[in-house]
Amino acid sequence: MPESAISSRVLTVPNLLSLSRLVLVPVFAWLILTHRDVAALVVLAASGLSDYVDGYLARRWHQETRLGQLLDPAADRLYILVTLLGLAWRELVPWWVVVLIVARDFLLFATLPVLTRAGYGPLPVHYLGKAATFCLLYAFPLILLSEVAGSVGEVARALGWAFAWWGTGLYWWAGLLYLRQVRQVVRAAGPPVARASTGAPSEVGRS
Repeated sequence: MPESAISSRVLTVPNLLSLSRLVLVPVFAWLILTHRDVAALVVLAASGLSDYVDGYLARRWHQETRLGQLLDPAADRLYILVTLLGLAWRELVPWWVVVLIVARDFLLFATLPVLTRAGYGPLPVHYLGKAATFCLLYAFPLILLSEVAGSVGEVARALGWAFAWWGTGLYWWAGLLYLRQVRQVVRAAGPPVARASTGAPSEVGRS
């Protein structure tokens, strides 16, 4: 979608749905920590449904906004983080998995000051990043479901860890691609002094 078509509006139905997802994050965390797994899975399913609906409505009603572009990935990352921490606390996943995933987000967060100095905000999410998020959002609920006794738990455990490993690999692959994009942006923008002296715009075209 062209940059000019992205609205700066705040009060839209898609944005309200995204905010509702964020409001449910602490509820979801409490449900996991108190072993209310069925209720936690229901909240997560409702969150996933609202994620699809708000994206659909934003496109259908031409209500794609800058706020929505920030809220959606923020909500996804918060659900992943909360699920990870809850499962690690309950010893369903090792803590090094938490460190591996969180370290990637901290690494990308550290690039924001660099992009700001180059006249940019956060770069668009790569499709590999979306695929990684999709895998992780399925992985950890399935690992949570593996607590169910019998064949259901066994199948959920196998699928959950398969999604977890694929998701983690894609997560880091997308992160490395993002770092390459940051380097390209900084090189294209040039030093701040050079941009000011030549009158170059603070933001170049994004790929």
